[in-house]
Amino acid sequence: MISSVRGEVLSVGLDHAVVEVGGVGLAVQATPSTLARLRRGQAARLDTALVVREDSLTLFGFADAAERELFGLLQTVSGVGPRLALATLAVLDPQALSTALADGNLTTLMSVPGIGRKGAERLVVELRDKVAPAAPGDAGAGEPPASPVAAGTLRDQVVEALVGLGFAARPAEKAVDEVLGAGGPSDSSAVLRAALTRLGPSR
Repeated sequence: MISSVRGEVLSVGLDHAVVEVGGVGLAVQATPSTLARLRRGQAARLDTALVVREDSLTLFGFADAAERELFGLLQTVSGVGPRLALATLAVLDPQALSTALADGNLTTLMSVPGIGRKGAERLVVELRDKVAPAAPGDAGAGEPPASPVAAGTLRDQVVEALVGLGFAARPAEKAVDEVLGAGGPSDSSAVLRAALTRLGPSR
């Protein structure tokens, strides 16, 4: 298992970054908050989890080992795969997720795209005793803001990221248009979070 990577960041997208390790560029899937910490041309270290499938090898990256452990823990619940686990961490930071699980907060868990009431109840039942709420201020400490990008490019990038997370193109486009039309955030990671939240209740 590849448990971490360290190297120069070659590029940063909305749902992944490419990190050069030993002359090889590794594509690492990650949440918007993790990607917002990375800067092209700078060195970075990510805790990682390698998911092996018959037809693919996918590397997922995290800001720290605790986030990676939550990613793995989520997948122990029936019906939760790596994409849904990553989407969960994209909508809820580790502190919010741990608190929601410990408190049995179904409404918060159901804000995640792909998690309905039964799924939220299953998460609480199976994980409540396995997590402890993070200390206030742990999540997102020192996180630099993402850079604003042009609206047209922003829309396309966010839609592409949502499709990569498993959403159909039309609902993804609608959610992004609603966020942008409401005069919401102008940076890509914030728009992606807002779009994920809009998609969540109907899933």
